[in-house]
Amino acid sequence: MTNSQQHDASLRDPSGFLFSRSGTLYRQVNQIYATDYEHLVSSGLYEKLVENGRLVSHREVEIEPANPTLVYKVLEPERVPFISYPYEWSFGMLREAALTTLAIQKRALKAGMTLKDSSAYNIQFLCGKAALIDSLSFEVYDPGEPWVAYRQFCQHFLAPLALMALVDVRLSQLLRVYIDGVPLDLGSRLLPFRTRLNMGLLTHIHIHARAQKRYAGKEVSRPGRGAGMSPQALRGLIDSLENTVKKLRWKPIGTEWGDYYEFTNYSDEAFEIKKRLVAAWSSRVNPKLVWDLGANAGVFSRAAGPGNAFVAAWDIDPCAVERNYLQMRKAKEQNILPLVLDLTNPSPSIGWHNRERASLSDRAPADLVLALALIHHLAISNNVPLPQVADFFADMGRWLVIEYVPKSDSQVQKLLKSRKDIFDGYTREGFEQAFSQRFKIHEVQQVGDSERVLYLMERI
Repeated sequence: MTNSQQHDASLRDPSGFLFSRSGTLYRQVNQIYATDYEHLVSSGLYEKLVENGRLVSHREVEIEPANPTLVYKVLEPERVPFISYPYEWSFGMLREAALTTLAIQKRALKAGMTLKDSSAYNIQFLCGKAALIDSLSFEVYDPGEPWVAYRQFCQHFLAPLALMALVDVRLSQLLRVYIDGVPLDLGSRLLPFRTRLNMGLLTHIHIHARAQKRYAGKEVSRPGRGAGMSPQALRGLIDSLENTVKKLRWKPIGTEWGDYYEFTNYSDEAFEIKKRLVAAWSSRVNPKLVWDLGANAGVFSRAAGPGNAFVAAWDIDPCAVERNYLQMRKAKEQNILPLVLDLTNPSPSIGWHNRERASLSDRAPADLVLALALIHHLAISNNVPLPQVADFFADMGRWLVIEYVPKSDSQVQKLLKSRKDIFDGYTREGFEQAFSQRFKIHEVQQVGDSERVLYLMERI
């Protein structure tokens, strides 16, 4: 292998793999995939999916491959601004990803191809829409064959969506534990009994789970050509999955921070001053990638995002993230990516050798980090000392816009009502001393008529 770095996220597919060289991402297509790749291109499927925004584009390049003994072609795919994972998506995002996967499968069948896998990790959000990023996911369709990606679709999409919609939206975090999707027997046990009266969920989760258990460990003969699932039956299966997913709904109400902006202690004037400061400082820094940590529904993400900035808007509250996503879709915004994240327990490195899916830290640094109305939750709600908070933000990005919220603030007083005040070091002086060890403070501004203070800092 040449002096290239193969990506751990693409280690499982013999058809090819991703690799980086001199900061550029490439995909090697192996000889074993040559027939399928040529059909993908010659059938017009690739062109149609790219035109509809459902598949990332690529161009064939003439460079030395990473593994010359296997190579057929080398592609340079369109770069995704930020890689996120299904356990970081809101309900609506996972649902959109599921429906996009099924739409791609329908289009593939028309072109004589089929998806050989339906991993949720093959979907990313690009220009405000879910899109497939793995152009090697297709294979030529053999009429009569079942959909080999059916089980994977049910585990990666249908089971978690049903659990989120009908049990608890936080069960999306099962996808952090089960990297190949929620096991169907587990999903079946966790879903309420009434879901057995839903034909789609009965068929694709409950009966599917029983069939998996029944045939586990048994040798199942592969049917001959035309003897398995007819093309018409396969299309019916895809339609049934699509209808089942479409009927799943979740309304973003009832969580702790879902209506945060309606209950802040800012005056309208202070709120607007804060937005203007964030916008001005972002324009000054001119970042390409912004992380808004504690973004809620994304008001300040949008203030920081004009121009060329792409904003990953993180929040712990699935309700707030879903509202942010719905606003993004309604406004057709292309530079906002709402994501679910608990900063005190951020996304870890998981998968084979703990390298298939990157941690939050592995995906850092951003050019600019926003930490607005957040410091008191970390330092007081979660007992993280200020020096450690400063270390964390220094690892996350070069520039930092952070809001100091004093103890006298009503939101902090709410936090202290249910616990003893052991936070003697939580003062403005203590805050500035801790952050000065890792950052140069460029500007300090009072937020209007409030007691809060905004800082623009640069990592030392």
